[in-house]
Amino acid sequence: MLPESGPGLRVLIAPQEFKGSLTASEAAEAMTAGARRVVPAAEIDTLPLSDGGPGLVDALVAAEHGETRQVTAADPLGRAIAARFGLLNRGKTAVVELAAASGLSLLQDSERDPLQASSFGTGQVIEAALDAGARELIIGIGGSATNDGGAGMIEALGVRFLDGSGEPIARGGAGLARLERIDVTALDPRLRSIRIVAASDVRNPLLPPMVAQLDAALAHYAAIIKRDLGKDVTELPGAGAAGGAGAALLAFLDASLRPGFELVADVTALSERLMRANLVLTGEGSLDQQTSFGKAVGGLVEMAASQRKPVIALAGILGSGYETLLSQGLTAAFSIVPGPISLDDARAHAREYLAARTEAVLRTAMAARALSGAAS
Repeated sequence: MLPESGPGLRVLIAPQEFKGSLTASEAAEAMTAGARRVVPAAEIDTLPLSDGGPGLVDALVAAEHGETRQVTAADPLGRAIAARFGLLNRGKTAVVELAAASGLSLLQDSERDPLQASSFGTGQVIEAALDAGARELIIGIGGSATNDGGAGMIEALGVRFLDGSGEPIARGGAGLARLERIDVTALDPRLRSIRIVAASDVRNPLLPPMVAQLDAALAHYAAIIKRDLGKDVTELPGAGAAGGAGAALLAFLDASLRPGFELVADVTALSERLMRANLVLTGEGSLDQQTSFGKAVGGLVEMAASQRKPVIALAGILGSGYETLLSQGLTAAFSIVPGPISLDDARAHAREYLAARTEAVLRTAMAARALSGAAS
């Protein structure tokens, strides 16, 4: 139940990214700005969320008072870009997002080609984290533009993927069809003595239904891994995450796999922060049926419901099946757009739309509380 006045209101603002428009941190800032217009004296706790995709670095760095570093790496098509990673625990733990160097957001729609896209840049970011002194790696593997089975990432760490002539295969998903031998002798030795956790928002096996050429290439890749490394990754839950990057982390680096939201909830002490709040505001770009399957917003709704905390979600789009969340504990959901507008307009003005809708929702909530008090 909401207090009647601002000073007693404790709001947890915990959005995920609004894909293509706002990072989780930017969304939290916009929602906080909108809330302050209504209840300037409220206690507001901001927590950017992630389920293992974009936003993982921001979420964990903010929670642990860590720092971010920047490194030059290759994007999915091999172009040099600046990619960020996080350092926690006085530099002992590094947080790497596959999306930072190998993500869909780095490519134009016309450039998205899973046959050619490579995860090599993510391996370069991992190397930079090791060079910075990290002894533990948390690798978020959501948001990938690649379907190369993580081979590019592992190549950047020293492993050689060779064809029948002993030459390196081409990077990208298509190149895996020519793989004949895996040489792990030059794998960075630092990786043999550190703990690696892969944070994923999905638990797909390596070989879900997909286009025939990639399906065949990944099946061949899995067969070579089984022969040369003695590990069968074809049916491991999570191996198919991020275009097969999960398989590479499990097979080559002995990583453990955790649901991304679960990991973020633990590190950020989400349960305890929910206990202190009497209202929860969350959001993401598209709220739909998929939100309840491993996504951060769905996980937050379930945790809040277990503590009987009201949760209001704001989204760019209220998609098909979002009503499922209402049965799982979501109090209400609203679109942030003011009316029929273009996608370009929605993205360009996402920050102001999100702040305005947060303001409107809180005004309505406070008015409902006042009416409830007057009627009792």
